[in-house]
Amino acid sequence: MAMGKDPGAALYLYFVEPLTTGSGLSEVAVKAGPLVLIGIGLSFGFRAGVWNIGAEGQYIAGAIAGGGLAVYWHQSESALLLPAMLLLGTIGGMTCAAIPALLKTRFNANEILVSLMLVYVAELLLVHLVQGPWRNPQGWGFPGTRMFPDAGTLPLLLRGQRLHLGSVIVLAAPFIAWFILARTRFGFRIKVFGQAPLAARHSGVSSGRIVWQTLLIGGGLAGLAGVIEAAGTIGQLMPKISPGYGFTAIIVAFLGRLHPLGVLLAGIAIAVTYIGGEGAQISAGLPKAVTGLFQGIILFYLLAFDLFTRYRIVLPTRDTIQE
Repeated sequence: MAMGKDPGAALYLYFVEPLTTGSGLSEVAVKAGPLVLIGIGLSFGFRAGVWNIGAEGQYIAGAIAGGGLAVYWHQSESALLLPAMLLLGTIGGMTCAAIPALLKTRFNANEILVSLMLVYVAELLLVHLVQGPWRNPQGWGFPGTRMFPDAGTLPLLLRGQRLHLGSVIVLAAPFIAWFILARTRFGFRIKVFGQAPLAARHSGVSSGRIVWQTLLIGGGLAGLAGVIEAAGTIGQLMPKISPGYGFTAIIVAFLGRLHPLGVLLAGIAIAVTYIGGEGAQISAGLPKAVTGLFQGIILFYLLAFDLFTRYRIVLPTRDTIQE
């Protein structure tokens, strides 16, 4: 209302219209993919009290590692190119996450700061590559690599839509993660370490191993999301390949209560705000920043709900003061 817009129409554009058309549902699935993958990876660390805030950098590192293979083999028609790209993308994200893991376990460095600073390193490296050695020689001077070959792109599932095979991969991830966290000793150790780290150490759980494992899982899934995005919806590397998926996935992880199936639903919900925000910019003239505002409001209400359900205000009485 402060912007002179009809709030009812704006809310409809944001939260309802993306779900009323086939193209809207397709775009929601495309946007939800990286959010869900990264959010699941982060939930492993957050459950254990390992705060990986640099998933954005790991996402970019995965896109660089996997996309670089397609750039160098741009004439390849091998069926092995795409699986190799996905593998290298995962390794690229894990490599980026290994740096804060090493510094945390060897020097007790703060993983929040280290992982966050690596985001800027990854962003600058990507810009250097697409404007320098990997620039498309036939790109008329625009920053960006060659288009990936057909063998290095994810097949589209629907004609005329951007929905691709990567969305199917994403659908399997929450169920695999749920099984690991709920039905394996590794998942139990993560839970114990996050809730009672001292007791976990006394029972033989290695804190260093948990740090390494959770950071590598988070980095690997973020890197996989990065190369899926590059090989799926973009088809090349550009200076900006993410609208902030790595940071938004933090909201997704907590909105999903760190549960893989909850993260799946939260990723879809946040993806709706992305697509709805784009529609609201076109139809209602609302600024892009409103999308981030809606996402922040959702997280704020979630945290406020937790606060008021877990704690209560107790006014002191004369008896309690005397005690």
